[in-house]
Amino acid sequence: MESMLKFVPLICFMTMLKFVLGNAAAHPEGAGGMNFKGIIGAIADQNSRNGKEEIVAIEMALEDFYHYSNQRFVLHIRNSQGDPLKAALAARDLINEMHVQAIIGPQTWEETSLVAEVCNQSMTPVLSLADATPKWSTLKLPFLLQASPSQFKQMKVVAAIVQSWEWYSVNIIYEGRDASSSQVISHLYRALSEAGVSISNLLAIPHFVSLSLSQELEKLREGPCRVFVVISSLPLAINLFETANKMNMIEKDSVWIITDPFTSLVHSLNASTISSMQGILGIKSYIPETGHQFKDFYHKFGQKFSSENPWEFNNEPGVFAAHAYDAAWTVALAMSQINSKGGQVLLDKILLNSFIGLSGKIQFTDQKLAPSHTFQIINVIGNGYKEIGFWSDGLGFSNSIGQNATYSFSMKELGQLLWPGRPWDTPRGWALPTSDKPLRVGVPALATLKQFININQDHSTNTTSFDGFTIDLLRETVELLPYHLPYKLYAFNDTYDNLVKQVYLKNFDAAIDVTIISYRYQYAEFTQPYTDPGVVMVVPIKSKAGHRAWLFVKPFTKTMWILIAAMIIYNGFVLWMLERHHWPELKGSMLNQTGTMAWLALTPLISFNGGKLHHSLSRMAMVVWLFVALIITQSYTANLTSMLTVERLEPLVDNVDQLRNGNAVVGYTTGSFLQKYLQEVLHFQPAKMKQFSSLEEFAEALRKKEIAAAFLEVPWAKIFLSKYCKEFIQAGPMYKFGGFGFAFPRGSPYLPSVNKALLSLFETGKLLELENQMLASEKCEDTEPDADSASLSPNSFWALFTLTAGTSTISLLVYIVGMYYSNREEKTSWRLIMVMIQQYEYAKRRFSRRESDVTESSMYSPNAHATPTQV
Repeated sequence: MESMLKFVPLICFMTMLKFVLGNAAAHPEGAGGMNFKGIIGAIADQNSRNGKEEIVAIEMALEDFYHYSNQRFVLHIRNSQGDPLKAALAARDLINEMHVQAIIGPQTWEETSLVAEVCNQSMTPVLSLADATPKWSTLKLPFLLQASPSQFKQMKVVAAIVQSWEWYSVNIIYEGRDASSSQVISHLYRALSEAGVSISNLLAIPHFVSLSLSQELEKLREGPCRVFVVISSLPLAINLFETANKMNMIEKDSVWIITDPFTSLVHSLNASTISSMQGILGIKSYIPETGHQFKDFYHKFGQKFSSENPWEFNNEPGVFAAHAYDAAWTVALAMSQINSKGGQVLLDKILLNSFIGLSGKIQFTDQKLAPSHTFQIINVIGNGYKEIGFWSDGLGFSNSIGQNATYSFSMKELGQLLWPGRPWDTPRGWALPTSDKPLRVGVPALATLKQFININQDHSTNTTSFDGFTIDLLRETVELLPYHLPYKLYAFNDTYDNLVKQVYLKNFDAAIDVTIISYRYQYAEFTQPYTDPGVVMVVPIKSKAGHRAWLFVKPFTKTMWILIAAMIIYNGFVLWMLERHHWPELKGSMLNQTGTMAWLALTPLISFNGGKLHHSLSRMAMVVWLFVALIITQSYTANLTSMLTVERLEPLVDNVDQLRNGNAVVGYTTGSFLQKYLQEVLHFQPAKMKQFSSLEEFAEALRKKEIAAAFLEVPWAKIFLSKYCKEFIQAGPMYKFGGFGFAFPRGSPYLPSVNKALLSLFETGKLLELENQMLASEKCEDTEPDADSASLSPNSFWALFTLTAGTSTISLLVYIVGMYYSNREEKTSWRLIMVMIQQYEYAKRRFSRRESDVTESSMYSPNAHATPTQV
């Protein structure tokens, strides 16, 4: 108290000095001979820290401009006390009574809008220090200038920070005081959406804080999201953090991010307030704190501010002081360059000015300064804060600013941070459910497959049990999560669309066994599907065997038939060669021999007449051909029988057009999206559609011809056709859909880890195992084979054909070789006989010649009458 009392005389002196200067300013021509260039007004909330900084900075700017140009200006200051109405009244008083030529301030758009209306009527330029000004304002109010750079781009910094640490959802707490608040939230929402981050909760706190602040924060604490973005003025933010600290909300795994105007005033907070903000991140406007001009301003501001505001904790200037200094210098520079008292001439001159101020380049475009593109990131630690780094639009994060700076799109490159609760590891950003508050999972109870979800209610004990494929899958998935996730199942007896909406309304934290459809994404997000996606049409079966005249050739492929014919001809030729000398039928005309040869080769396919064969080689070839023929005929018979059975599985209805043209009635699942799809996409009339809640109802309706076809999702169709495989069949194309999945709120932190767990179940085969267990009791082997693979090809018989062809060929070769050698022996014997016959003839001729010679000689000799014995 004693230290404060010593400033009382100084305060009284300063008050008297301002009063004297105020009177002189009201009559500048008689102010002790002083020549004033113009009169400037300032409106600020002198009860706030930023208002105090702005007033000191404006006074310093006019003093520095006097030393720079030797031109003095009269300054009239009015305290708006943060009240828009008082700000408007102050503007009217400054214009009408003090005859100001321009007004600097105020700090909020709520005050600026009323002040600008007053200034616009009197054609007095007003340089607003509000950081958010609607786009339409400068068109409607031509004398309004935004002298403070827009801070909307800091919303991109928020999104970049959240994205860097892979947080998927945030809570936004903002001060709902005027139209500029909604504009800020709009920019933040757009930036978060581009970064793939959703808004879990949006809490608007009124300007005048009520006693219900703790109740509002309690609603946020009940949710899983632990990332909080605060957009607020200094008084409300202080109350907010003190309340949140008492509620233990600034603790481990939580994240708090603050923005301007609060961040730029953190340096002014006392130790008690700072202690409740440990570990929070802040985004503030960047001012190049280098150069002789800023150092001189920094030193003088500290002295002047501490003398005028001795009760303030810190006397360092913030961004608001720099903006106010540049705004005052802008007005003074423009007024020094004209002789007019103001109005349109002064406005035009202000718009034409361009210079480098404390906060950067000052040049107006469309009555506004260029928006800020660089921001500083701080981390509250101890009794102050630590400057972590910078963020530049289009470049990203960096540890420094300048030509040698290196940029990254991830904030992780800036180094170690202190988080709430003082852990050094990165917060999770969301709270895990506990046994007292488990995850609430909605389970569809309306028209669901019992094999997928079976709900049993015991009214005697008032308990409900759940089992089935999806329940087992959920249990396996939760066990693979890297954290413990307690959950509780709740039966929901309504449509699937309403179930998803309950997730959006936060009545459920998740839902299972839901079809993934695009329009449902407006309410929730989904895991990857764990079932085959699509919808199919199921119809009764009819026989089509009687309509296939050439079905008998289907057991074999064309190549097989050609090969069989070739073997018949070849074997017939071999038998003809071997048996042609023994069968009279194999003699005669060529036509007769060909027919007999074909009959001989086909005989083994019908009956075995081996007794008619005379040659041993014929019998050997025929035995092998008979063996092959028996296998071929049996295979043909078996495959034809199978085809005749399968051919009965023909759909009674082929396509959707046939149903529509026949004005047929179709069925769909109760409560599913198919009702909308059948009407809007497949164009069925509502009167021609019926809904059913079980597979048994579908089967009975198809049997009684109440419906001509049933449209089922693939998981339903699999079980239905397994159970009724001999009565019904799938027909027509498959209509693609997303399949079954788990639904979570948009931006749910559980979604990435649940998707990863599902992938593990796919890769390890556990999902297939669960599906096989579900279908085991309904499995049906009577399924239709592929048409191309049903016919038998030579690939199945190549060994047999090789055997019979080889045997016949060997028999033929042996026969030919034997015939060759047999012919050679026959020729040799014949030649010997011919030689012998020739020798005999020769000897006979010689004997006859000798006998004739003897007779002739006896006719002329004395012994002519000798007896034969003597001869």
